[in-house]
Amino acid sequence: MLGTSGVLFPGMPGTTEMMVILLIAVLLFGANKIPKLARSTGEAMGEFQKGREEVEQELEEMRDGGAAEGADASTVDSAESTETATETET
Repeated sequence: MLGTSGVLFPGMPGTTEMMVILLIAVLLFGANKIPKLARSTGEAMGEFQKGREEVEQELEEMRDGGAAEGADASTVDSAESTETATETET
């Protein structure tokens, strides 16, 4: 099975393969549009990374906030149970 993946994904393309890919890109998009295409792809990747970082930060805040709120809630629960026990005794 490992031999099959080596054939399907032999590694990074060499110089000749890169030249063929570049030639096909120029034929498909034209020489004038390739810089615009590269720029918009870079901007999209930047936006994606920014969004991913925001989501990770929100998850971290939720995890940290949830742990802090859980500690506060347990303190409130124990205080309420103590008050209830005191009220029933009197």
